[in-house]
Amino acid sequence: MTRVGDWTLRRRVVTLLTVVAVLLIGLAGGEVALAAKNRTHIDAILNKTGPLRVQAQELLNALLDQETAVRGYAVSGNPADLTPYEAGRKREQDLVASMQRLVDDYPELRQEIRLVEERAEAWRQAVAVPVVTTTQQNGTTAGQALITDQAREQFDEVRGAVDHLQQEIFEARQRSAEDVLRTSNLLVVLLIAALAVVIIAGSMLLVSLDKMVIRPLTGLADQVREVAEGDYQHGIAGAGPPEFLRLAEDVDAMRRKIAKDLAEVREARERIEWVNSQLQKQAEELTRSNRDLEQFAYVASHDLQEPLRKVASFCQLLQRRYAGQLDERADQYIAFAVDGAQRMQRLINDLLAFSRIGRLTTGFTEVDMNKVMGDVAGQTEAARQYADAELTWGELPVIRGEEPLLTNLLANLVSNSVKFRRPDVPPKVHVSARLVGDEWEISCQDNGIGIEPEFADKIFVIFQRLHAKDAYPGTGIGLAIVKKIVEYHGGRVWVDTGVEEGTAIRFTLPALPEDIEAATASASDEPAAGDGVAGDGDGTPGDAVESAAGAGTGGVPAQADRRDDETETTDGPGRAPEGGRTGDMRETVG
Repeated sequence: MTRVGDWTLRRRVVTLLTVVAVLLIGLAGGEVALAAKNRTHIDAILNKTGPLRVQAQELLNALLDQETAVRGYAVSGNPADLTPYEAGRKREQDLVASMQRLVDDYPELRQEIRLVEERAEAWRQAVAVPVVTTTQQNGTTAGQALITDQAREQFDEVRGAVDHLQQEIFEARQRSAEDVLRTSNLLVVLLIAALAVVIIAGSMLLVSLDKMVIRPLTGLADQVREVAEGDYQHGIAGAGPPEFLRLAEDVDAMRRKIAKDLAEVREARERIEWVNSQLQKQAEELTRSNRDLEQFAYVASHDLQEPLRKVASFCQLLQRRYAGQLDERADQYIAFAVDGAQRMQRLINDLLAFSRIGRLTTGFTEVDMNKVMGDVAGQTEAARQYADAELTWGELPVIRGEEPLLTNLLANLVSNSVKFRRPDVPPKVHVSARLVGDEWEISCQDNGIGIEPEFADKIFVIFQRLHAKDAYPGTGIGLAIVKKIVEYHGGRVWVDTGVEEGTAIRFTLPALPEDIEAATASASDEPAAGDGVAGDGDGTPGDAVESAAGAGTGGVPAQADRRDDETETTDGPGRAPEGGRTGDMRETVG
Protein backbone atom coordinates (compact mmCIF):
# COMPACT_ATOMS: atom_id res chain seq x y z
CA MET A 1 0.00 0.00 0.00
CA THR A 2 1.37 3.40 -0.97
CA ARG A 3 2.23 5.70 1.89
CA VAL A 4 0.79 9.21 1.86
CA GLY A 5 4.31 10.62 1.84
CA ASP A 6 4.91 8.87 -1.48
CA TRP A 7 1.85 10.36 -3.11
CA THR A 8 2.47 12.57 -6.11
CA LEU A 9 1.55 16.23 -6.03
CA ARG A 10 -1.23 15.63 -8.52
CA ARG A 11 -2.73 12.86 -6.35
CA ARG A 12 -2.58 15.02 -3.22
CA VAL A 13 -4.19 18.01 -4.89
CA VAL A 14 -6.86 15.82 -6.52
CA THR A 15 -7.65 14.13 -3.18
CA LEU A 16 -7.98 17.45 -1.37
CA LEU A 17 -10.13 18.94 -4.10
CA THR A 18 -12.31 15.80 -4.16
CA VAL A 19 -12.98 16.00 -0.42
CA VAL A 20 -13.76 19.69 -0.68
CA ALA A 21 -16.00 19.08 -3.68
CA VAL A 22 -17.94 16.33 -1.87
CA LEU A 23 -18.47 18.58 1.16
CA LEU A 24 -19.53 21.52 -0.96
CA ILE A 25 -21.87 19.36 -3.03
CA GLY A 26 -23.47 17.99 0.16
CA LEU A 27 -23.88 21.49 1.55
CA ALA A 28 -25.24 22.69 -1.75
CA GLY A 29 -27.79 19.84 -1.78
CA GLY A 30 -28.92 20.74 1.73
CA GLU A 31 -29.18 24.39 0.78
CA VAL A 32 -31.26 23.53 -2.27
CA ALA A 33 -33.67 21.45 -0.16
CA LEU A 34 -33.96 24.17 2.47
CA ALA A 35 -34.43 26.80 -0.19
CA ALA A 36 -37.27 24.76 -1.68
CA LYS A 37 -38.92 24.45 1.72
CA ASN A 38 -38.37 28.11 2.39
CA ARG A 39 -40.00 28.95 -0.89
CA THR A 40 -42.96 26.71 -0.02
CA HIS A 41 -43.41 28.47 3.34
CA ILE A 42 -43.19 31.90 1.74
CA ASP A 43 -45.71 30.81 -0.86
CA ALA A 44 -48.03 29.70 1.94
CA ILE A 45 -47.78 33.14 3.56
CA LEU A 46 -48.15 35.17 0.41
CA ASN A 47 -50.49 33.07 -1.69
CA LYS A 48 -52.56 31.08 0.86
CA THR A 49 -52.83 32.36 4.43
CA GLY A 50 -52.70 36.00 3.36
CA PRO A 51 -55.58 35.73 0.88
CA LEU A 52 -57.48 33.47 3.36
CA ARG A 53 -57.42 36.22 6.01
CA VAL A 54 -58.79 38.75 3.52
CA GLN A 55 -61.46 36.37 2.25
CA ALA A 56 -62.51 35.43 5.82
CA GLN A 57 -63.11 39.11 6.54
CA GLU A 58 -65.07 39.47 3.28
CA LEU A 59 -67.07 36.36 4.26
CA LEU A 60 -68.03 38.01 7.57
CA ASN A 61 -69.04 41.15 5.70
CA ALA A 62 -71.21 39.09 3.34
CA LEU A 63 -72.97 37.46 6.31
CA LEU A 64 -73.47 40.85 7.98
CA ASP A 65 -75.00 42.16 4.75
CA GLN A 66 -77.47 39.27 4.79
CA GLU A 67 -78.42 39.86 8.44
CA THR A 68 -78.82 43.60 7.90
CA ALA A 69 -80.90 43.09 4.73
CA VAL A 70 -83.26 40.68 6.52
CA ARG A 71 -83.77 43.09 9.43
CA GLY A 72 -84.34 46.01 7.05
CA TYR A 73 -86.90 44.07 5.00
CA ALA A 74 -88.77 43.13 8.21
CA VAL A 75 -89.03 46.82 9.05
CA SER A 76 -89.86 48.26 5.62
CA GLY A 77 -91.40 45.34 3.77
CA ASN A 78 -89.81 46.75 0.61
CA PRO A 79 -88.59 43.90 -1.66
CA ALA A 80 -85.68 46.12 -2.78
CA ASP A 81 -84.20 45.80 0.68
CA LEU A 82 -83.67 42.06 0.02
CA THR A 83 -81.17 42.77 -2.78
CA PRO A 84 -78.15 42.91 -0.38
CA TYR A 85 -79.35 39.60 1.07
CA GLU A 86 -79.23 37.85 -2.30
CA ALA A 87 -75.90 39.52 -3.19
CA GLY A 88 -74.50 38.51 0.18
CA ARG A 89 -75.48 34.88 -0.37
CA LYS A 90 -73.87 34.90 -3.84
CA ARG A 91 -70.71 36.52 -2.46
CA GLU A 92 -70.65 34.02 0.39
CA GLN A 93 -70.78 31.07 -2.00
CA ASP A 94 -67.94 32.48 -4.15
CA LEU A 95 -65.74 33.19 -1.15
CA VAL A 96 -66.30 29.73 0.33
CA ALA A 97 -65.39 28.09 -3.02
CA SER A 98 -62.24 30.21 -3.29
CA MET A 99 -61.19 29.47 0.28
CA GLN A 100 -61.78 25.73 -0.26
CA ARG A 101 -59.17 25.83 -3.08
CA LEU A 102 -56.57 27.46 -0.78
CA VAL A 103 -56.88 25.13 2.22
CA ASP A 104 -55.72 21.84 0.64
CA ASP A 105 -52.69 21.82 2.97
CA TYR A 106 -54.73 22.96 5.99
CA PRO A 107 -57.39 20.34 6.94
CA GLU A 108 -58.22 22.15 10.17
CA LEU A 109 -59.12 25.29 8.23
CA ARG A 110 -61.29 23.27 5.88
CA GLN A 111 -63.19 22.00 8.96
CA GLU A 112 -63.61 25.54 10.27
CA ILE A 113 -64.95 26.76 6.92
CA ARG A 114 -67.45 23.90 6.89
CA LEU A 115 -68.55 24.84 10.43
CA VAL A 116 -69.09 28.47 9.38
CA GLU A 117 -71.20 27.32 6.45
CA GLU A 118 -73.29 25.02 8.61
CA ARG A 119 -74.01 27.74 11.18
CA ALA A 120 -74.77 30.29 8.47
CA GLU A 121 -77.16 27.91 6.80
CA ALA A 122 -78.77 27.10 10.15
CA TRP A 123 -79.26 30.84 10.81
CA ARG A 124 -80.86 31.31 7.38
CA GLN A 125 -83.23 28.38 7.90
CA ALA A 126 -84.12 29.36 11.45
CA VAL A 127 -84.28 33.17 11.09
CA ALA A 128 -83.77 34.67 7.63
CA VAL A 129 -86.16 32.53 5.62
CA PRO A 130 -89.01 32.62 8.19
CA VAL A 131 -88.71 36.42 8.61
CA VAL A 132 -88.81 37.00 4.85
CA THR A 133 -91.69 34.61 4.35
CA THR A 134 -93.73 35.98 7.28
CA THR A 135 -93.15 39.59 6.21
CA GLN A 136 -94.27 38.79 2.68
CA GLN A 137 -97.43 36.99 3.91
CA ASN A 138 -98.41 38.75 7.15
CA GLY A 139 -96.71 42.13 7.02
CA THR A 140 -93.85 43.85 8.76
CA THR A 141 -95.24 43.56 12.28
CA ALA A 142 -95.36 39.79 12.08
CA GLY A 143 -91.89 39.74 10.54
CA GLN A 144 -90.38 41.93 13.25
CA ALA A 145 -91.88 39.68 15.86
CA LEU A 146 -89.66 36.84 14.69
CA ILE A 147 -86.47 38.88 15.23
CA THR A 148 -85.87 37.99 18.84
CA ASP A 149 -82.90 37.76 21.15
CA GLN A 150 -82.63 34.10 20.30
CA ALA A 151 -82.32 35.01 16.59
CA ARG A 152 -79.57 37.50 17.46
CA GLU A 153 -77.74 34.89 19.54
CA GLN A 154 -77.94 32.44 16.68
CA PHE A 155 -76.28 34.99 14.31
CA ASP A 156 -73.70 35.69 17.00
CA GLU A 157 -72.83 31.98 16.79
CA VAL A 158 -72.20 32.51 13.04
CA ARG A 159 -70.05 35.55 13.81
CA GLY A 160 -68.14 33.52 16.44
CA ALA A 161 -67.47 30.72 13.92
CA VAL A 162 -66.05 33.28 11.47
CA ASP A 163 -63.90 34.79 14.23
CA HIS A 164 -62.60 31.36 15.14
CA LEU A 165 -61.81 30.75 11.43
CA GLN A 166 -59.86 33.97 11.28
CA GLN A 167 -57.93 33.02 14.39
CA GLU A 168 -57.04 29.64 12.90
CA ILE A 169 -55.89 31.34 9.68
CA PHE A 170 -53.72 33.74 11.67
CA GLU A 171 -52.14 30.89 13.60
CA ALA A 172 -51.43 29.00 10.35
CA ARG A 173 -49.78 32.14 8.97
CA GLN A 174 -47.69 32.47 12.10
CA ARG A 175 -46.54 28.88 11.79
CA SER A 176 -45.54 29.48 8.15
CA ALA A 177 -43.63 32.61 9.19
CA GLU A 178 -41.81 30.63 11.86
CA ASP A 179 -40.95 27.95 9.26
CA VAL A 180 -39.57 30.65 6.93
CA LEU A 181 -37.42 32.04 9.74
CA ARG A 182 -36.18 28.59 10.67
CA THR A 183 -35.28 27.56 7.10
CA SER A 184 -33.65 30.95 6.52
CA ASN A 185 -31.49 30.48 9.58
CA LEU A 186 -30.56 26.99 8.43
CA LEU A 187 -29.63 28.39 5.00
CA VAL A 188 -27.36 30.95 6.65
CA VAL A 189 -25.78 28.19 8.75
CA LEU A 190 -25.15 26.06 5.65
CA LEU A 191 -23.67 29.04 3.79
CA ILE A 192 -21.36 29.72 6.72
CA ALA A 193 -20.40 26.05 6.76
CA ALA A 194 -19.63 26.17 3.01
CA LEU A 195 -17.55 29.32 3.51
CA ALA A 196 -15.71 27.60 6.37
CA VAL A 197 -15.02 24.58 4.14
CA VAL A 198 -13.67 26.85 1.40
CA ILE A 199 -11.49 28.80 3.85
CA ILE A 200 -10.15 25.67 5.50
CA ALA A 201 -9.52 23.98 2.15
CA GLY A 202 -7.83 27.11 0.78
CA SER A 203 -5.65 27.36 3.89
CA MET A 204 -4.72 23.69 3.63
CA LEU A 205 -3.98 24.15 -0.08
CA LEU A 206 -1.76 27.18 0.58
CA VAL A 207 0.11 25.40 3.36
CA SER A 208 0.49 22.30 1.20
CA LEU A 209 1.69 24.33 -1.78
CA ASP A 210 4.21 26.13 0.40
CA LYS A 211 5.47 22.87 1.83
CA MET A 212 5.28 20.69 -1.27
CA VAL A 213 5.87 23.18 -4.09
CA ILE A 214 7.33 26.55 -3.11
CA ARG A 215 10.03 25.34 -0.70
CA PRO A 216 11.27 22.48 -2.92
CA LEU A 217 11.24 24.74 -5.99
CA THR A 218 13.06 27.49 -4.10
CA GLY A 219 15.72 25.02 -2.98
CA LEU A 220 16.03 23.67 -6.52
CA ALA A 221 16.26 27.20 -7.92
CA ASP A 222 19.06 28.07 -5.46
CA GLN A 223 21.02 25.01 -6.56
CA VAL A 224 20.42 25.79 -10.23
CA ARG A 225 21.54 29.38 -9.62
CA GLU A 226 24.81 28.14 -8.15
CA VAL A 227 25.36 26.05 -11.27
CA ALA A 228 24.42 29.00 -13.51
CA GLU A 229 27.02 31.14 -11.74
CA GLY A 230 29.73 28.75 -12.92
CA ASP A 231 29.89 25.92 -10.40
CA TYR A 232 29.10 23.21 -12.94
CA GLN A 233 30.40 20.48 -10.61
CA HIS A 234 27.78 21.25 -7.94
CA GLY A 235 25.38 18.33 -7.67
CA ILE A 236 21.64 19.05 -7.59
CA ALA A 237 19.48 17.19 -5.03
CA GLY A 238 15.71 17.38 -4.96
CA ALA A 239 13.06 17.35 -2.24
CA GLY A 240 9.29 17.16 -2.02
CA PRO A 241 6.87 15.11 -4.10
CA PRO A 242 8.10 12.46 -6.57
CA GLU A 243 7.66 14.85 -9.51
CA PHE A 244 10.15 17.30 -8.01
CA LEU A 245 12.59 14.49 -7.26
CA ARG A 246 12.44 13.43 -10.91
CA LEU A 247 12.76 17.07 -11.97
CA ALA A 248 15.88 17.45 -9.83
CA GLU A 249 17.33 14.29 -11.37
CA ASP A 250 16.61 15.60 -14.88
CA VAL A 251 18.17 18.99 -14.06
CA ASP A 252 21.23 17.30 -12.61
CA ALA A 253 21.49 15.13 -15.73
CA MET A 254 21.29 18.30 -17.80
CA ARG A 255 24.02 19.85 -15.62
CA ARG A 256 26.25 16.88 -16.25
CA LYS A 257 25.56 17.07 -19.97
CA ILE A 258 26.29 20.81 -20.01
CA ALA A 259 29.49 20.28 -18.06
CA LYS A 260 30.55 17.65 -20.59
CA ASP A 261 29.60 19.89 -23.52
CA LEU A 262 31.47 22.81 -21.98
CA ALA A 263 34.56 20.69 -21.70
CA GLU A 264 34.20 19.80 -25.35
CA VAL A 265 33.54 23.46 -26.19
CA ARG A 266 36.73 24.48 -24.42
CA GLU A 267 38.66 21.96 -26.46
CA ALA A 268 36.90 23.10 -29.63
CA ARG A 269 37.56 26.76 -28.74
CA GLU A 270 41.24 26.02 -28.38
CA ARG A 271 41.22 24.32 -31.75
CA ILE A 272 39.23 27.20 -33.28
CA GLU A 273 41.63 29.75 -31.84
CA TRP A 274 44.47 27.82 -33.42
CA VAL A 275 42.58 27.67 -36.72
CA ASN A 276 41.79 31.40 -36.45
CA SER A 277 45.45 32.15 -35.95
CA GLN A 278 46.22 30.11 -39.05
CA LEU A 279 43.42 31.90 -40.95
CA GLN A 280 44.77 35.21 -39.77
CA LYS A 281 48.15 34.31 -41.17
CA GLN A 282 46.52 33.22 -44.43
CA ALA A 283 44.49 36.44 -44.52
CA GLU A 284 47.65 38.44 -44.10
CA GLU A 285 49.24 36.40 -46.87
CA LEU A 286 46.14 36.99 -49.05
CA THR A 287 46.34 40.70 -48.31
CA ARG A 288 49.96 40.72 -49.40
CA SER A 289 49.00 38.63 -52.43
CA ASN A 290 46.20 41.07 -53.33
CA ARG A 291 48.62 43.94 -53.04
CA ASP A 292 50.97 42.07 -55.33
CA LEU A 293 48.12 41.38 -57.76
CA GLU A 294 47.09 45.03 -57.73
CA GLN A 295 50.67 45.97 -58.36
CA PHE A 296 50.79 43.40 -61.14
CA ALA A 297 47.60 44.85 -62.63
CA TYR A 298 49.15 48.28 -62.51
CA VAL A 299 52.31 46.95 -64.16
CA ALA A 300 50.23 45.06 -66.73
CA SER A 301 48.23 48.15 -67.55
CA HIS A 302 51.18 50.52 -67.68
CA ASP A 303 54.65 48.99 -67.69
CA LEU A 304 53.86 45.90 -69.80
CA GLN A 305 51.78 47.83 -72.29
CA GLU A 306 54.63 50.10 -73.25
CA PRO A 307 57.16 47.44 -74.40
CA LEU A 308 54.26 45.45 -75.90
CA ARG A 309 53.15 48.46 -77.94
CA LYS A 310 56.78 48.99 -79.00
CA VAL A 311 57.13 45.36 -80.10
CA ALA A 312 53.84 45.51 -81.97
CA SER A 313 54.72 48.84 -83.62
CA PHE A 314 58.17 47.72 -84.81
CA CYS A 315 56.78 44.40 -86.01
CA GLN A 316 54.18 46.29 -88.03
CA LEU A 317 56.95 48.59 -89.41
CA LEU A 318 58.95 45.55 -90.43
CA GLN A 319 55.85 44.09 -92.05
CA ARG A 320 55.10 47.25 -94.00
CA ARG A 321 58.72 48.09 -95.01
CA TYR A 322 60.09 44.67 -95.81
CA ALA A 323 56.96 42.93 -97.02
CA GLY A 324 57.89 41.14 -100.25
CA GLN A 325 61.60 41.95 -99.95
CA LEU A 326 62.43 38.88 -97.90
CA ASP A 327 61.46 35.34 -98.61
CA GLU A 328 57.94 34.01 -97.96
CA ARG A 329 58.94 32.37 -94.67
CA ALA A 330 60.26 35.69 -93.28
CA ASP A 331 56.98 37.41 -94.18
CA GLN A 332 55.13 34.61 -92.39
CA TYR A 333 57.26 34.96 -89.28
CA ILE A 334 56.75 38.72 -89.19
CA ALA A 335 52.97 38.20 -89.54
CA PHE A 336 53.03 35.72 -86.64
CA ALA A 337 54.90 38.26 -84.50
CA VAL A 338 52.40 41.07 -85.32
CA ASP A 339 49.39 38.82 -84.64
CA GLY A 340 50.84 37.56 -81.36
CA ALA A 341 51.60 41.10 -80.14
CA GLN A 342 48.09 42.31 -81.04
CA ARG A 343 46.45 39.28 -79.38
CA MET A 344 48.57 39.84 -76.27
CA GLN A 345 47.36 43.47 -76.13
CA ARG A 346 43.73 42.38 -76.42
CA LEU A 347 44.23 39.66 -73.83
CA ILE A 348 45.79 42.07 -71.31
CA ASN A 349 43.01 44.62 -71.87
CA ASP A 350 40.28 41.99 -71.45
CA LEU A 351 41.91 40.61 -68.30
CA LEU A 352 42.12 44.11 -66.83
CA ALA A 353 38.47 44.74 -67.70
CA PHE A 354 37.48 41.43 -66.08
CA SER A 355 39.41 42.21 -62.88
CA ARG A 356 37.93 45.71 -62.56
CA ILE A 357 34.29 44.51 -62.53
CA GLY A 358 32.90 45.12 -59.05
CA ARG A 359 36.21 46.51 -57.80
CA LEU A 360 36.17 49.92 -59.44
CA THR A 361 32.56 51.06 -59.03
CA THR A 362 30.72 54.32 -59.71
CA GLY A 363 27.62 53.31 -57.72
CA PHE A 364 24.19 52.16 -58.86
CA THR A 365 21.83 54.61 -60.54
CA GLU A 366 18.63 54.25 -62.52
CA VAL A 367 19.68 53.29 -66.05
CA ASP A 368 17.42 53.44 -69.11
CA MET A 369 18.24 50.29 -71.06
CA ASN A 370 16.86 51.87 -74.24
CA LYS A 371 19.60 54.52 -74.05
CA VAL A 372 22.12 51.77 -73.31
CA MET A 373 21.05 49.96 -76.49
CA GLY A 374 21.57 53.16 -78.45
CA ASP A 375 25.16 53.32 -77.17
CA VAL A 376 25.63 49.62 -77.95
CA ALA A 377 24.39 50.20 -81.50
CA GLY A 378 26.99 52.91 -81.94
CA GLN A 379 29.80 50.79 -80.51
CA THR A 380 29.04 47.79 -82.73
CA GLU A 381 28.33 49.76 -85.89
CA ALA A 382 31.59 48.91 -87.64
CA ALA A 383 31.24 45.18 -87.01
CA ARG A 384 27.63 45.23 -88.16
CA GLN A 385 28.51 47.11 -91.34
CA TYR A 386 31.14 44.52 -92.14
CA ALA A 387 28.70 41.63 -91.55
CA ASP A 388 25.61 43.35 -93.05
CA ALA A 389 23.90 42.78 -89.68
CA GLU A 390 20.52 43.98 -88.42
CA LEU A 391 20.09 44.96 -84.76
CA THR A 392 16.61 45.52 -83.28
CA TRP A 393 15.24 45.81 -79.79
CA GLY A 394 11.87 46.15 -78.14
CA GLU A 395 10.84 48.45 -75.31
CA LEU A 396 13.40 47.95 -72.52
CA PRO A 397 12.96 48.80 -68.80
CA VAL A 398 14.71 51.15 -66.42
CA ILE A 399 16.79 49.34 -63.82
CA ARG A 400 19.29 50.16 -61.11
CA GLY A 401 22.88 49.46 -62.04
CA GLU A 402 26.11 50.88 -63.44
CA GLU A 403 25.59 52.19 -66.96
CA PRO A 404 29.15 51.50 -68.25
CA LEU A 405 28.99 47.86 -67.10
CA LEU A 406 25.52 47.34 -68.59
CA THR A 407 26.67 48.88 -71.86
CA ASN A 408 29.68 46.53 -71.89
CA LEU A 409 27.34 43.60 -71.12
CA LEU A 410 24.99 44.20 -74.06
CA ALA A 411 27.83 45.18 -76.39
CA ASN A 412 29.53 41.85 -75.73
CA LEU A 413 26.30 39.92 -76.40
CA VAL A 414 25.54 41.81 -79.64
CA SER A 415 29.16 41.49 -80.84
CA ASN A 416 29.05 37.74 -80.13
CA SER A 417 25.82 37.39 -82.13
CA VAL A 418 27.35 39.24 -85.08
CA LYS A 419 30.62 37.31 -84.88
CA PHE A 420 29.18 33.80 -84.73
CA ARG A 421 27.01 34.11 -87.82
CA ARG A 422 26.22 31.54 -90.44
CA PRO A 423 27.94 31.86 -93.81
CA ASP A 424 25.93 33.73 -96.46
CA VAL A 425 23.14 34.51 -93.94
CA PRO A 426 22.85 38.18 -92.86
CA PRO A 427 22.94 38.27 -89.04
CA LYS A 428 19.82 39.39 -87.22
CA VAL A 429 20.05 40.26 -83.52
CA HIS A 430 17.04 41.13 -81.37
CA VAL A 431 17.06 42.28 -77.73
CA SER A 432 13.83 42.12 -75.70
CA ALA A 433 12.67 42.16 -72.08
CA ARG A 434 9.78 40.86 -70.03
CA LEU A 435 8.88 41.05 -66.33
CA VAL A 436 8.98 37.68 -64.55
CA GLY A 437 8.09 37.96 -60.87
CA ASP A 438 10.31 40.65 -59.38
CA GLU A 439 12.97 40.45 -62.12
CA TRP A 440 13.38 41.65 -65.68
CA GLU A 441 14.37 38.85 -68.02
CA ILE A 442 16.34 40.33 -70.93
CA SER A 443 17.06 38.20 -74.01
CA CYS A 444 19.57 38.57 -76.83
CA GLN A 445 18.55 36.27 -79.69
CA ASP A 446 20.20 35.80 -83.08
CA ASN A 447 20.03 33.56 -86.13
CA GLY A 448 23.65 32.42 -85.85
CA ILE A 449 25.32 29.04 -85.61
CA GLY A 450 23.81 28.15 -82.21
CA ILE A 451 25.19 26.24 -79.23
CA GLU A 452 24.86 22.58 -78.38
CA PRO A 453 23.12 21.99 -74.98
CA GLU A 454 26.14 20.16 -73.53
CA PHE A 455 28.26 23.32 -73.93
CA ALA A 456 25.63 25.72 -72.52
CA ASP A 457 27.36 26.04 -69.11
CA LYS A 458 30.96 25.95 -70.34
CA ILE A 459 30.78 29.05 -72.51
CA PHE A 460 30.68 31.35 -69.46
CA VAL A 461 33.99 30.00 -68.12
CA ILE A 462 36.97 32.28 -68.72
CA PHE A 463 39.21 31.26 -71.64
CA GLN A 464 36.78 28.50 -72.70
CA ARG A 465 36.75 28.30 -76.50
CA LEU A 466 34.66 25.95 -78.62
CA HIS A 467 36.48 26.83 -81.83
CA ALA A 468 40.06 27.32 -82.89
CA LYS A 469 41.32 30.87 -82.68
CA ASP A 470 41.76 30.87 -86.47
CA ALA A 471 38.03 30.19 -87.02
CA TYR A 472 36.75 33.08 -84.88
CA PRO A 473 38.89 35.86 -83.42
CA GLY A 474 38.81 36.81 -79.76
CA THR A 475 40.32 36.09 -76.36
CA GLY A 476 37.63 33.83 -74.87
CA ILE A 477 36.81 36.25 -72.02
CA GLY A 478 33.72 38.03 -73.38
CA LEU A 479 30.97 35.81 -71.94
CA ALA A 480 32.89 35.45 -68.66
CA ILE A 481 32.73 39.25 -68.42
CA VAL A 482 28.98 39.06 -69.20
CA LYS A 483 28.43 36.53 -66.40
CA LYS A 484 30.43 38.57 -63.88
CA ILE A 485 28.55 41.80 -64.73
CA VAL A 486 25.15 40.08 -64.43
CA GLU A 487 26.01 38.47 -61.08
CA TYR A 488 27.44 41.79 -59.84
CA HIS A 489 23.99 43.31 -60.49
CA GLY A 490 22.24 40.49 -58.60
CA GLY A 491 21.04 38.46 -61.58
CA ARG A 492 21.84 35.24 -63.42
CA VAL A 493 22.63 34.38 -67.04
CA TRP A 494 22.05 31.24 -69.09
CA VAL A 495 21.68 29.92 -72.62
CA ASP A 496 18.15 29.01 -73.71
CA THR A 497 18.64 25.72 -75.52
CA GLY A 498 15.00 25.50 -76.55
CA VAL A 499 15.12 27.96 -79.48
CA GLU A 500 14.62 26.53 -82.96
CA GLU A 501 17.62 28.25 -84.54
CA GLY A 502 20.45 30.48 -83.56
CA THR A 503 21.27 31.33 -79.98
CA ALA A 504 19.24 32.98 -77.21
CA ILE A 505 21.20 34.20 -74.19
CA ARG A 506 18.95 35.36 -71.37
CA PHE A 507 19.83 37.14 -68.14
CA THR A 508 17.86 38.63 -65.27
CA LEU A 509 18.16 41.96 -63.45
CA PRO A 510 16.17 43.06 -60.37
CA ALA A 511 13.11 45.15 -61.26
CA LEU A 512 12.22 48.47 -59.66
CA PRO A 513 9.41 48.34 -57.05
CA GLU A 514 7.17 50.60 -59.13
CA ASP A 515 7.43 48.22 -62.12
CA ILE A 516 6.41 45.28 -59.90
CA GLU A 517 3.46 47.23 -58.45
CA ALA A 518 2.32 48.31 -61.93
CA ALA A 519 2.50 44.73 -63.21
CA THR A 520 0.55 43.46 -60.18
CA ALA A 521 -2.15 46.11 -60.65
CA SER A 522 -2.37 45.33 -64.38
CA ALA A 523 -2.68 41.61 -63.69
CA SER A 524 -5.50 42.19 -61.19
CA ASP A 525 -7.37 44.53 -63.57
CA GLU A 526 -6.89 42.38 -66.70
CA PRO A 527 -6.39 38.74 -65.68
CA ALA A 528 -6.19 37.57 -69.28
CA ALA A 529 -3.53 40.03 -70.33
CA GLY A 530 -0.56 37.76 -69.52
CA ASP A 531 2.13 37.60 -66.91
CA GLY A 532 4.57 40.27 -68.01
CA VAL A 533 4.81 43.85 -69.13
CA ALA A 534 7.28 43.31 -71.93
CA GLY A 535 8.34 40.02 -73.42
CA ASP A 536 10.08 38.11 -76.13
CA GLY A 537 7.42 36.09 -77.82
CA ASP A 538 5.27 34.90 -74.93
CA GLY A 539 2.26 37.03 -75.67
CA THR A 540 3.30 40.01 -73.56
CA PRO A 541 3.07 43.65 -74.65
CA GLY A 542 6.79 43.73 -75.40
CA ASP A 543 6.35 41.03 -78.03
CA ALA A 544 4.11 43.25 -80.07
CA VAL A 545 6.87 45.82 -80.15
CA GLU A 546 9.39 43.21 -81.19
CA SER A 547 7.16 41.95 -83.97
CA ALA A 548 6.75 45.49 -85.26
CA ALA A 549 10.52 45.76 -85.34
CA GLY A 550 10.67 43.07 -87.92
CA ALA A 551 13.23 41.11 -85.95
CA GLY A 552 12.95 37.47 -86.64
CA THR A 553 14.92 34.51 -87.67
CA GLY A 554 14.78 32.92 -91.02
CA GLY A 555 13.74 29.39 -91.54
CA VAL A 556 17.33 28.15 -91.79
CA PRO A 557 18.04 24.88 -89.96
CA ALA A 558 20.23 25.09 -86.90
CA GLN A 559 23.89 24.59 -87.67
CA ALA A 560 25.91 21.80 -86.18
CA ASP A 561 28.76 24.27 -85.76
CA ARG A 562 29.31 25.70 -82.34
CA ARG A 563 30.16 29.19 -81.26
CA ASP A 564 32.48 29.94 -78.34
CA ASP A 565 31.86 32.19 -75.42
CA GLU A 566 34.33 34.85 -76.40
CA THR A 567 33.18 38.32 -77.34
CA GLU A 568 35.20 41.09 -78.87
CA THR A 569 33.84 44.56 -78.38
CA THR A 570 34.26 46.67 -81.46
CA ASP A 571 34.62 50.35 -80.81
CA GLY A 572 32.70 52.56 -83.15
CA PRO A 573 31.17 56.01 -83.31
CA GLY A 574 29.08 56.76 -80.28
CA ARG A 575 25.93 57.78 -82.03
CA ALA A 576 22.25 56.86 -81.61
CA PRO A 577 20.66 54.37 -84.02
CA GLU A 578 19.23 55.68 -87.22
CA GLY A 579 15.64 55.21 -88.07
CA GLY A 580 14.25 56.65 -84.83
CA ARG A 581 11.51 54.91 -82.77
CA THR A 582 8.10 53.91 -84.01
CA GLY A 583 7.03 51.64 -81.17
CA ASP A 584 10.35 49.79 -81.39
CA MET A 585 14.03 50.46 -82.03
CA ARG A 586 15.89 49.22 -85.10
CA GLU A 587 19.48 49.52 -86.21
CA THR A 588 20.12 48.17 -89.66
CA VAL A 589 23.50 48.43 -91.33
CA GLY A 590 24.23 47.20 -94.84
